[in-house]
Amino acid sequence: MAAYNKADLERRMKGAVESLKSDFSGLRTGRASTSLLDPVTVDVYGANMPLNQVATVSVPEPRMITVQVWDKSNVTPVDKAIRSAGLGLNPVVDGQMLRLPIPDLTEERRKELAKLVGQYAEKARIAVRNVRRDGNDQIKQDEKKNEISEDEKKRFENEVQKLTDKTIADIDALAVHKEKEILGK
Repeated sequence: MAAYNKADLERRMKGAVESLKSDFSGLRTGRASTSLLDPVTVDVYGANMPLNQVATVSVPEPRMITVQVWDKSNVTPVDKAIRSAGLGLNPVVDGQMLRLPIPDLTEERRKELAKLVGQYAEKARIAVRNVRRDGNDQIKQDEKKNEISEDEKKRFENEVQKLTDKTIADIDALAVHKEKEILGK
């Protein structure tokens, strides 16, 4: 049985795009949102955990996010994780509650967020290229086992490349749209 599975490669590439969309939802355009903290992971209990698994995140005001940490011993790691996430947020610790005032988007901050868009997009492109590599490796294995002919190998490799090109074009379009949204163009 051939190892090459186009549907699986498509699913994995779509997963990279969906992950990118999720990352982009965490980049704000001026209003507070709980999704802003989605990319934040906290090093607690010997593991990296998403913030929403160690605290309750809420938005009481349009320009304020509150994080209610469940375990008092995790307040410092949560504070550290939010500060080091590159989101430009500086939590104010009040017991087990962290208040995150959302600063106005300055031109400098907009440029920082635009750079972050580029970094997220590049991570997604790398993920897609890794899927392409896996697919090509499967195709080569199938050919070595004489499960597919050399012509089929070429055709499958072309399919994988077309799928890769289309997915990367989708990623680029998403990145351009998000940059324009952030820069206000």
